[in-house]
Amino acid sequence: MVGLLGAAAVMPALAQFRVEVTGVGLTQLPIAIAPFRGEAQAPQKIAAIVQADLERSGQFRAIDSAGAALDETSRPDVTPWRQKGADSLAVGSVARLADGRYDVRFRLWDVVRGQDLGGQSYAVTTADLRLAAHRIADFIYEKLTGEKGVFSTRIAYVTKAANRYNLWVADSDGENAQSALASGEPIISPAWSANGAQLAYVSFESRKPVVYVHEVASGKRRLIANFRGSNSAPAWSPDGRTLAVTLSRDGGSQLYTIDANGGEPRRLTQSAGIDTEPLYSPDGRSIFFVSDRGGAPQIYRMPAGGGNPERVTFTGGYNISPTLSPDGRWLAYISRISGAFKLQVMELGSGTVTSITDTSADESPSFAPNGRLIVYATRQNGREALMTTTLDGKIKARLAGQGGDIREPDWGPFQK
Repeated sequence: MVGLLGAAAVMPALAQFRVEVTGVGLTQLPIAIAPFRGEAQAPQKIAAIVQADLERSGQFRAIDSAGAALDETSRPDVTPWRQKGADSLAVGSVARLADGRYDVRFRLWDVVRGQDLGGQSYAVTTADLRLAAHRIADFIYEKLTGEKGVFSTRIAYVTKAANRYNLWVADSDGENAQSALASGEPIISPAWSANGAQLAYVSFESRKPVVYVHEVASGKRRLIANFRGSNSAPAWSPDGRTLAVTLSRDGGSQLYTIDANGGEPRRLTQSAGIDTEPLYSPDGRSIFFVSDRGGAPQIYRMPAGGGNPERVTFTGGYNISPTLSPDGRWLAYISRISGAFKLQVMELGSGTVTSITDTSADESPSFAPNGRLIVYATRQNGREALMTTTLDGKIKARLAGQGGDIREPDWGPFQK
């Protein structure tokens, strides 16, 4: 077993992604992102990364800016940009510093009002050029929508290539992947802690499912659950002190909570069926989970300390893999419909369910920390792929891998 985070040299080609955006939203903000002055000499094309981020969010439509020669010191003539249909314009520059770092600067303009909306500058290493671009996209997103952007957050996912499994931590667009763990045995169910410092996951390295918690920065990990039988489906409490897990130590698969540092688990459910896939509500008061206690898998909710569960899903006969939006308003899950596994989104207040994909092998949905996108794994053209989608399903982006099966994505929290 190898803890490799930070060792970029071990990255195979399969960890590289290319974002393809499809679909058209109803209301998208038209923005022009001019090529950054000097970026042709930099290892990363900042403007292109910013544009891809904004388009993937579903909230923006790119206006052609080819040939524009502007930077953050320019006072642009807004008339031609208005004529092109842009509401806003981002300009900037990239310059190599004497110490080898890059100075990245940008400014955002409201071309309708002719207003300077502010800017930022970063002095970053080559390795952090992409992060600087994601932070610029976050600034633009928040300035123009009033909500926090998620582009500088991270996702975790698992790949299988030949008989090798890898747990990756990557940028929100799937790029810049770093291996957190490599194994000859399966790795499943990665789950971010609320502060983004730790990942819980299930490893089969001892030939049975065992739960670990992994410090992302250092690569150190600790064993949390290795009881008789199966140990699976870890889920963090919002305060990071507790994990909900599925254990079969006392017979059938049931839900337990365990201290995030390990210890003796406390049993939450007592059913004759299988209870699994626990998930804390954002306020920490409830646990959602999957159970076949009614005959087929459905999603239930109960108090976080245990108690009487209530059924949540009534549409469809087979519903699994629940995930909640950070505001607690939306429940996404996978439903089996005529033999196909499809991503569904339910508004919990009304119970309204929307099917938002046209694929048939969707799995493992996870909300972005601003609740505006869902990442999930699926099959397209016979290959596993990671996708993001808006909650209405109108804008989808494929994060297209170069090889190997890609699955089990989990979207990390806002960076502290």
